[in-house]
Amino acid sequence: MASNKMKIALAPVLAMSLLAGCGGGNSGETSFKDTSGDTSPITFDFFSVDPSPNWNGMKDEVGKVLTEKTGVTLNGEFAVSGGQDKVSLMAASGDYPDIVSPKGELSKLVDAGAMVDLTDLIEQYAPNLKKLYGNYMDRLKYSNEDQGIYVLPTYYAVDQKYFDAGGGFGIQQRVLKELGYPEVRTLQDYENVLKAYKEKHPTIDGQPTIPLTLDADDWRIMITVTNPAFFATGAPDDGEYYIDPETYEASLHYKRPEEKEYFRWLNHMYAEGLLDQDSFVQKTDQYKSKIASGRVLGVIDQDWGYSDAENALKAAGKDEATYSHFPVTLSKDIQDHSFQDPGFVSGWGVGITTSNPDPVRTIKFFDYLASEEGQVLMNWGIEGKQYEVKDGKRVIPADIQDQKTNNAAVFQKETGIGLYTNMSGHYGDGVKDTTDNYYTTNFPEQIVAAYSDAEKETLKAYGATTWKDLFPSEDEFPVKPWGAAYNMPTPGDSDYNVIFQKTQDIIRKRIPEAILSSPEQFDAIYDGMIAELNKAGAEDMEKQYTELVQNRVQLWSGEESK
Repeated sequence: MASNKMKIALAPVLAMSLLAGCGGGNSGETSFKDTSGDTSPITFDFFSVDPSPNWNGMKDEVGKVLTEKTGVTLNGEFAVSGGQDKVSLMAASGDYPDIVSPKGELSKLVDAGAMVDLTDLIEQYAPNLKKLYGNYMDRLKYSNEDQGIYVLPTYYAVDQKYFDAGGGFGIQQRVLKELGYPEVRTLQDYENVLKAYKEKHPTIDGQPTIPLTLDADDWRIMITVTNPAFFATGAPDDGEYYIDPETYEASLHYKRPEEKEYFRWLNHMYAEGLLDQDSFVQKTDQYKSKIASGRVLGVIDQDWGYSDAENALKAAGKDEATYSHFPVTLSKDIQDHSFQDPGFVSGWGVGITTSNPDPVRTIKFFDYLASEEGQVLMNWGIEGKQYEVKDGKRVIPADIQDQKTNNAAVFQKETGIGLYTNMSGHYGDGVKDTTDNYYTTNFPEQIVAAYSDAEKETLKAYGATTWKDLFPSEDEFPVKPWGAAYNMPTPGDSDYNVIFQKTQDIIRKRIPEAILSSPEQFDAIYDGMIAELNKAGAEDMEKQYTELVQNRVQLWSGEESK
């Protein structure tokens, strides 16, 4: 992992040229030195609060082509755990990388005047980004009061259409097959399947069978423990909040009575010996190791959270031990909202700091990534190596697809395919380019081709072609006018962040405590948590977040807050 070099103070002339483009709401006409025709070698420091995605210092095949086309090399540093402390240190010290992907920590850098307003750079030097974002440009603005653009949204694709499901409640393919492919629709169904198989097979390969395990290591607790409470109770994922779809009022989602019942179910699973007793003490590596052993029957997670372990199973010829994806809820009258459409979601992305020596070269780099040529390169790789064109259609040869499916981590690290997506704006699955080919490789035919034989057998048994076929579709829900609430910048000049951290500390302590308690103690612990949250200031925090949500709706749609 590359380390961030110390910055030399900007020359006064350069500092003055960047001043109008930094934080503080000044989005007037900005003058930048025009280096748009320059493709000489240049290296930019890059920091992301996300962990390293198989980063190979742009020495992979795609990275080498990117450098060849643009002259740009990225000296990347990736956070090990969240990156909040690192961003806070940057903001306090004034020592910034050239490029930063701060996710939810953006407000700290904007308040510190660290971020260049990209508005004029996009207008003058980035035709591909202008085309990409098109009618969504208003969603790139920071706030109602400060309408500068400080990051290019990269965590959500433009005009994304989902063809597959990677989350939900997973069960090993062999478990479903042996039990005759039973209905898996409710929490009780899910529990019955895991329990029945464990009773038949108390051990697997000489080790105790684990019906269900969770990964509560640091931020991963949100993915496998707390976020599933949304989906199991018929709400979309909005981070730590439930947003009332009529009033846009925000409240901590744990306060919903139906979610209490979801956590009561986890408490019951623990009491019955069906939930791994190590779920709240194990590290992510231990969680993945258990899955890779083939003895974990069920997971409640997003597939990217355990893909390394699942790839190990595939590489070992154990396709039958990989996982299905079901929309499991408290009862049949509740619909899983995994695919409720948030519209185009901005808020998290990549930006240029005031330490950057060449903002124009940087925006041109981002613009190349957003071009048709750049998009195809990032998603498909190099023609003749990772894909071919037959009868006008891009296709992935069988041997390459086998590598992608069964040796995914090595394939990605060597080729670079999929590593650069979050470096710039990008088109979503289902969008076609000027050659009538999909920009991405995630479209129905390719998705099905990538399934293992065991997955195909399971899907056929349930009358489905893809895992998404089992879920309620986006057409069954209204588009969320606030997008995804979890990626909104929060105010750095109020007590919001202090209260939020206090509530997080309480939640991450009390939720495990409630789940691991005796069933008789559950209500007292859970209700005590709600009281503790309110005492810590949750109600004031919720009011502040409500205002943020209502302001976003107004900024994006012109609709008056309610």
